Amino acid sequence: MPTPTPARRPLHATLACAVAALLAALLVAAPTASADTDDVVPAAALTEVTDFGTNPSNLRMYLYVPDSVTANPAVLVAVHYCTGSGPAMHSGTEYASLADRYGFVVIYPSVTRASKCFDVSSPQALRRGGGSDPVGIRSMVDWVTRTYDADTDRIFATGISSGAMMANVLLGVYPDVFRAGAAFAGVPFGCFATTDGSEWNSACANGTITRTPQQWGDLVRTAHPGYTGPRPRMQLWHGTQDDVLRYPNFGEEIKQWTNLHGLGQTPAATDSPRDGWTRTRYGGTGDQAPVEAISLRGVDHNLYRYGVMGPLAIAFFGLDDDGPAPQPPAGPCKVSVTTNTWNTGLTASVTITNTSTATVNGWRLGFTLPTGQTITNGWNATYTPSSGAVTATNVAYNGTLAPNASVSIGYQASHGGNSAAPGAFTLNGTACTAG
Repeated sequence: MPTPTPARRPLHATLACAVAALLAALLVAAPTASADTDDVVPAAALTEVTDFGTNPSNLRMYLYVPDSVTANPAVLVAVHYCTGSGPAMHSGTEYASLADRYGFVVIYPSVTRASKCFDVSSPQALRRGGGSDPVGIRSMVDWVTRTYDADTDRIFATGISSGAMMANVLLGVYPDVFRAGAAFAGVPFGCFATTDGSEWNSACANGTITRTPQQWGDLVRTAHPGYTGPRPRMQLWHGTQDDVLRYPNFGEEIKQWTNLHGLGQTPAATDSPRDGWTRTRYGGTGDQAPVEAISLRGVDHNLYRYGVMGPLAIAFFGLDDDGPAPQPPAGPCKVSVTTNTWNTGLTASVTITNTSTATVNGWRLGFTLPTGQTITNGWNATYTPSSGAVTATNVAYNGTLAPNASVSIGYQASHGGNSAAPGAFTLNGTACTAG
């Protein structure tokens, strides 16, 4: 597929050919029933719901409610790619059959604008309550929550391509609504931002927008100023040969979501669940870590595979009955630091105390060194990287912390005049009290 030119092109012109092969054999839209807000949606049939609430960009809402819907069901928003639709997303992915098995409800938003792409670029879309597509999708979630008494602690979003970008946006502007997301071949929140009314950002698509983790995180934080609650967990997927939304976007997404969770860039675990896949987990080692990223070697933009990836997203959300329980947080915890400094260097002695009632098996202490400091030596832990946002990982003999137990570690660092100790710490992604 040709690389997008620097001049902006309609988004559908670029993404249409990339997604066409993705679900070509599967995109025969299922017949749909119709319901207004006073009707009970027919079970086990894709149904269009009208008059579902505030809808500034004229989205259409399709809903799948299984025969086996549970009391207080979970809700999954499945967002289509450019040139797609809600019915195409329904017939081309396995989320409806997974809903049949596990009893959750699936919302399929559908774009009506000509490009059939979601708005992930306008100032309205990137601000909580600003208007455009996120507001309409939020209205769909609220309608389902009211109608089915859905569990507001189990609302999730997933999407492919344009839908993956929208998953990033939804979790960014509504962190209090969505508990987790899965983005298949997307870009970071705010990367596609434009002010000229176009839908296309060539610099982002080509992977040339690079920011620090803090800068990416701040883009999300400014979308909902004042929010201090927990951030949704995020699962990210990308092919190394993506020629539409190029592979560097994958690393930028990881920066963004690890920063939002207060995590460093060093994975807590790395494995290869399938040939050609590299999976990294941040802030935890289990199937529901705060951030999980899967890189697919040699795969282009058409990465989604029916029957393979959907179940892994459902397991990450915790919607599969047979899946593991969410990984418990490591804390609360307490960290104290004492330093000994001289003109160009310092040593720091760090004591980590597990103040919770649960044993910690394997710990990672995250902190940020002041500007100009570089670790030159360390003991009782492995330190990576040597400056900036650092993760200290236990060594073989001190990885277990019983309740009220402590472990002492330390490091030597050079400095350029600022010899202060770090001011904040996380233990396995959970904020600690600084003592």
